Amino acid sequence: MSHPSQFTLLGKRRFLPFFITQSLGAFNDNLFKQSLILAILYKLSLEGDRSIWVNLCALLFILPFFLFSALAGQFGEKFAKDALIRAIKLAEIVIMAIGAVGFVSNHLVLMLLALFAMGTHSALFGPVKYSILPQALREDELVGGNGLVEMGTFLAILAGTIGAGVMMSSSSYAAVVAGGIVGTAVLGYLASRWIPRAAAVAPQMKLDWNIFKQSWATLRLGLGQTPAVSRSIVGNSWFWFVGAIYLTQIPAYAKDWLHGDETVVTLVLTLFSVGIALGSLLCERLSGRKVEIGLVPFGSFGLTLFGLLWWWHSGDVPSTDVAHDWLALLGMHQAWWIMLSIVGLGVFGGFYIVPLYALIQARTAEGERARVIAANNILNALFMVVSALVTIVLLSVVELTIPQLFLVVSLLNIAVNAYIFSIVPEFTMRFLIWLLSHSMYRVEHRDLQRIPDEGAALLVCNHVSFVDALLIAGAIRRPIRFVMYYKIYNLPVLNFVFRTAGAIPIAGRSEDEAIHERAFARIAEVLAAREVVCIFPEGKLTADGEIDEFKGGVKRILRETPVPVIPLALQGLWGSFFSRDPAKGLFKRLWSRVTIVAGAAISVEAAQPEALRAQVGALRGNRR
Repeated sequence: MSHPSQFTLLGKRRFLPFFITQSLGAFNDNLFKQSLILAILYKLSLEGDRSIWVNLCALLFILPFFLFSALAGQFGEKFAKDALIRAIKLAEIVIMAIGAVGFVSNHLVLMLLALFAMGTHSALFGPVKYSILPQALREDELVGGNGLVEMGTFLAILAGTIGAGVMMSSSSYAAVVAGGIVGTAVLGYLASRWIPRAAAVAPQMKLDWNIFKQSWATLRLGLGQTPAVSRSIVGNSWFWFVGAIYLTQIPAYAKDWLHGDETVVTLVLTLFSVGIALGSLLCERLSGRKVEIGLVPFGSFGLTLFGLLWWWHSGDVPSTDVAHDWLALLGMHQAWWIMLSIVGLGVFGGFYIVPLYALIQARTAEGERARVIAANNILNALFMVVSALVTIVLLSVVELTIPQLFLVVSLLNIAVNAYIFSIVPEFTMRFLIWLLSHSMYRVEHRDLQRIPDEGAALLVCNHVSFVDALLIAGAIRRPIRFVMYYKIYNLPVLNFVFRTAGAIPIAGRSEDEAIHERAFARIAEVLAAREVVCIFPEGKLTADGEIDEFKGGVKRILRETPVPVIPLALQGLWGSFFSRDPAKGLFKRLWSRVTIVAGAAISVEAAQPEALRAQVGALRGNRR
């Protein structure tokens, strides 16, 4: 079935005003911060080491995330999010007015005060920014919406950074910057006035103003979620650890290793930001419009691969007496591997970060979502501070070069994500399913919306290949408990996937009565817990592509736990590599077109084996 592009969200009021508001906020953050740094480095009359003032700027902007994120999480649940965003955006106008006065009067203290206040503004906005999306978007829009937000954020960061350089090059830079930051704040507030109502989820909550106590409680809440959510928070923060190291080193790398001028710095930042924007947008297409955490290991692999390529090809660009500009760099074939590595790093960073944000939003209780995202922001800030300390130690104490630093980060990425994926094997399981359905098969879906979003249901499907369960699990948004022949369940490699997915092994009564009885007991427990179970009533793989007789186990299941029955059919799998077709071949049916079709729900009374076989056969049609 064809679906509208994620870009259609930009034409909807429930998303567009918010998207503009958050993008303008990210732009203004970086426009003001970068303008202040450039003013310190080149414009203001200061005594002593200017780098100390630059580092102070970084500290003042990040400190509010430690101090006020927990309070922001409480605000995001106690108050209506649309009203809260407007209040924050109104405060931005006041903050930027103070910053503007600082620029016009060359008053550094006022500018630093405004920078701290803007950090506070961003800390308060963060939990609202991500917790409002599940309220405004449908489940099948969540990944696309997050992709657009990440794209908008990174392109806005890039635009703000470049815009600061352009404005500060003007002879009347103070007035230009002052007008730019105040004007952007006003536009952000005006956009926020069009954000639709987003009701408070916990208006009765009593605010705890003890920021230190509440910060600790918020961190405990976030890291005390289910392993999938808590490790997603860790993975999210790790991304910012890695990203902070790369972004911080880009200016020095461009100068010392690419032998370029300031335009080369801009080029590298552009390549990195565009890469993340592109990866973020591709997530919706690659995930099939659902929260697909299988993309996270794929993104992690790319972060390591392109980080290693960046390290390997550093030093290839020859030096000259005059620094290269960006056009000269583009003309050097030695630089293309480096530029490809930077873009690849950004693209796979998008694959990594967008599903993590979407998972945190989708699997956190509505009444805790803003505080969990606040915990994520606190941890992000902590990881970025640690990244700065690690960078100082590795570059100054250990005396690594910048490319060697990139090598260390790439290797650390393997270790950190191996830890995350070992604690939550669902990431690896979903990756294997995603890889299968995007390599050997092209999977189409038809009428899968007939499977209920909530409550118990029993799916019955024809059994064509060893990977039927994987393909169905990759197509359906809800977790599915598969009942499968125990010898298939125990197959090497696939057993890891089946165990992680909570599949239920079964054997014939005459073959192993203990496994047989345990299976039916487990099926009853799972259905009673309002989960979805999928069975293959033929009891074996088809040997000729036709649908065999349905066994009577379905009658026992429904007698013990009456639930709606939904017929499924697999089309196009016969003859594929994992089927029992004697004429199959690995390359003969590579990238087979497979269709998964769902029928209308059948009542318990009508769900007799022969009737179900006829329903599944009608859904499958003549396409084996």
